[in-house]
Amino acid sequence: MEAWSLFGLSEHLERLSKTGDPLEVLEATVDFEHFRGWLVEGLGYGDGARGGRPPFDPVSMFKALILQAQHNLSDARMEFMIRDRLSWMRFLRFDLGGPTPDEPPRVCRRPFELS
Repeated sequence: MEAWSLFGLSEHLERLSKTGDPLEVLEATVDFEHFRGWLVEGLGYGDGARGGRPPFDPVSMFKALILQAQHNLSDARMEFMIRDRLSWMRFLRFDLGGPTPDEPPRVCRRPFELS
């Protein structure tokens, strides 16, 4: 059986743009790069010499906080929404299938699980 889709990813994003994606309007209205210097200084990003996982782009994280506050989302729900909405991923400049901010691991117990 041949796999098919209604439209490809690029066509989907193009259609979102044509119908008036409000995040594209926000991106065009606000110069988010203007805040980069303050964000880097305020967050105290190091040069990476001590190792560890590289941080997410501070401007993308600032945009994520704006979306989170605008939609009144918890951290866990925000992670889901970033993964779920292509328009949010485009706004945040995240790659499809790429990493998103990590959620702390949860302990999940089934109600009828026997020890």
